[in-house]
Amino acid sequence: MKHFLAIALLAVLMLGAPSAGRARAVSVPATASSVSAAVGTVHFDANAATEAYLAQLTPTQRANSNAYFEGGYWLVLWDALVALGVAWLLLGTRLSANMRDLAERITRWRWLQTAIYALQYIVLTTLLALPWNVYENFVREHKYGLSSQNLGQWLGDQGKGLLVGLILGTLALVIIYAVIRKATRSWWLWGAGVVIVFMMFVATIAPVYIAPLFNTYKSLPDSPLKVQILSMARANGIPATDVYWFDASRQSKRISANVSGMFGTTRISLNDNLLNRSTPAEIKAVLGHEMGHYVLNHVYKGIVFFGIIIVLGFAFVRWGFGWVDRRWGARWGLRGVGDVAGLPLIAALFTVFMFLMTPVNNTLTRTMEAEADAFGLNAARQPDGFAEAAVQLSEYRKLHPGPVEEFVFFDHPSGWNRIHRAMVWKAEHIDDADIRAEQAIAPAGAR
Repeated sequence: MKHFLAIALLAVLMLGAPSAGRARAVSVPATASSVSAAVGTVHFDANAATEAYLAQLTPTQRANSNAYFEGGYWLVLWDALVALGVAWLLLGTRLSANMRDLAERITRWRWLQTAIYALQYIVLTTLLALPWNVYENFVREHKYGLSSQNLGQWLGDQGKGLLVGLILGTLALVIIYAVIRKATRSWWLWGAGVVIVFMMFVATIAPVYIAPLFNTYKSLPDSPLKVQILSMARANGIPATDVYWFDASRQSKRISANVSGMFGTTRISLNDNLLNRSTPAEIKAVLGHEMGHYVLNHVYKGIVFFGIIIVLGFAFVRWGFGWVDRRWGARWGLRGVGDVAGLPLIAALFTVFMFLMTPVNNTLTRTMEAEADAFGLNAARQPDGFAEAAVQLSEYRKLHPGPVEEFVFFDHPSGWNRIHRAMVWKAEHIDDADIRAEQAIAPAGAR
């Protein structure tokens, strides 16, 4: 169940650990003419190079990618409808009011009543939404060949997520409802502040205390690649003394990496899929992008940007709750906004707000991803490695959408945009010695 807290926390976790894309090695022998071009005057056509990378995908691969990603457009709507349906079930059957009454019979302490209700709410909404969750995140992922888990393994991870949600969600809801009851008029503003602070807390502890619950993290063995990654980190002021790898292959076939954490918990991590499927140039290109998120303070900027959205969301909830409560509150057994039984209504209103804000949220994230792309190209100086990573994103992201489509549904720049920017960067640096050497061994169609 994607209640309002889960949506807020998800935004920061994504910013702390953005998707890096997928990479594929391409080996094409250098020809005499290509070497000659590399050491002489080079003519490099960024547009032609972009089309050459796009041509690596067969029509069948493009069709499969488009079907997966475009299906995700409908999932945005269906996710919202499922959340609203669960909220309506809890309210319309007075189940939420009965859960509150049970908590009140158990204890007289308000904060403990909230905690007992929160535990019931999180477990029940998770179970009610489980069939849809199984389809969206297990069945559909297997249909497109993106998951490597069986059902038991997948349910095991879901159980861990539920445990984390019970602990963090209950704590957050106890604090939020204490604020709502104390600040009867400005509760929406103070409540938004609590969520923002909690987002920062989760972003701080996630790399060290939450992520290891789902994967095993180990220090990357000493190698020239590790030396180069740490050198790139030091050159860009990233306080990391080690590089970690984790076993994401037990869950997915996607590659990923991240530079995450806050207030001394910064960690550079890459998964085993990236290590096994990518060349050093591609790995450095991906890590350069991830380092860009850290150096450009995207976690902190994301907290500010999405914090504003959360404040606006709480303002919308304040208006909507009063309007709905006057019409159906008595029928549902609600006693006002400070009544924890009204949580499903708050969740429903926040779901509506976040659904309407989809293009805004995607644009904010996509803009920061584009900034990290530019930083990564300058830091890693691997335009072809970056382009190959963008090609691999096509396994689950539409490669070349229309402008309106990209604006509304893409939280990362499209593959075409990323490849084209990398090739433009390469064209502007083609006279640099390292780029000219790379040109000698680049894929023939990209020259």
